[in-house]
Amino acid sequence: MDATVDAIPAGDRAMDAVAPWDAVWGQAEAVEVLRSAAADPAAMTHAWLITGPPGSGRSTLAYAFAAALIAEPGDEAAMRQVLARTHPDLTALRTEQVIIRIDEARKLVERSSYAPSLGRHRVIVVEDADRMAERTSNVLLKALEEPPDHTVWVLCAPSDADLLPTIRSRVRTLRLRDPEVEDVARLIVQRTGADPGVAEQSARHAQRHIGMAQRLATDVAARARREQTLRAALGVRGVGDAVEVAAQIVHAATDDAKALTAERDEAERADLRRTLGVAEGAALPPAVRSQLSALEDEQKRRATRSLRDGIDRVLTDLQSMYRDVVMLAFGREADMINRELEPELRALADAWGPRRPLVILDRIAETRRNLEQNVNPTLALESLLVTVASGRTP
Repeated sequence: MDATVDAIPAGDRAMDAVAPWDAVWGQAEAVEVLRSAAADPAAMTHAWLITGPPGSGRSTLAYAFAAALIAEPGDEAAMRQVLARTHPDLTALRTEQVIIRIDEARKLVERSSYAPSLGRHRVIVVEDADRMAERTSNVLLKALEEPPDHTVWVLCAPSDADLLPTIRSRVRTLRLRDPEVEDVARLIVQRTGADPGVAEQSARHAQRHIGMAQRLATDVAARARREQTLRAALGVRGVGDAVEVAAQIVHAATDDAKALTAERDEAERADLRRTLGVAEGAALPPAVRSQLSALEDEQKRRATRSLRDGIDRVLTDLQSMYRDVVMLAFGREADMINRELEPELRALADAWGPRRPLVILDRIAETRRNLEQNVNPTLALESLLVTVASGRTP
């Protein structure tokens, strides 16, 4: 499925939590605000927006809040059910496409009108609220303006600026703090047993994104791909290099996306065959071919998002590198993200000064906006790397 309602797998840590807040890491102030709201109707509001950088724990906090709202105090079984995304009074949406479709938003609004069946509240969690187009956001407006009794909306997004002003005016915003690199590194060591040096490097390279830091710390190939990409960008000297490196980046992102989705896609196809009673290797009856075709269409859309996310991660890595060049140009090296590349980046800072890397950073931001408008990824990256090579915007 491209979006899952009421059935998103939870992390092991959330499942093991005795109380819902135990699953939340590093956000004591936010936990206190939501804990008080869940316990005191006077501190409660019907719609919330949780914002914070990727990896800050927005969705983990949202589901902990949902558990506290739905379950009676001390009802650990109900809390665990909410954290497992299986409680009937929880509706959860996490899109695996580039955007949330308008029909998905309409289903959420419909579900929000139902009274709670078992719990104290009905809670609607939207993990990727920033992926709603304007028409889709407008579908939510009336539900946010006039919510039924006992229904609570919890939206999650990187920033309140990612939502329409009309949505922002109808929610209470709770901003999460950035964790420190050292804190993320310690968490990764605790969770994975990774070498502390690798964990620190991964937390720094991931810019404190917990999920990405954990992947880097446990995946040698992912760390190697990141270094290869940055060194390839450092080697761009002209248009020919820009074309070649752009193709390399898209190829690597495509392979990475396939690796992340291929096993799941095959499992979904096998599950559908079993559900339809079709033996492995047998021809599909004409009556059920449309269902397999619909699944494959959804998987293609999910693959498109996975590729876009992979390229966005590359842009984030490039952004960190040229940000380091700016910092070095101003004589500030204590906060470097890519310390392993310091000799090369210092040479660029000495040769360029701060102006050229700032031009490149602006171009990276523009490239990100272009990709959101479905510009061809290879062409977008080629244009960016031409700016890297020349210091000018094409």
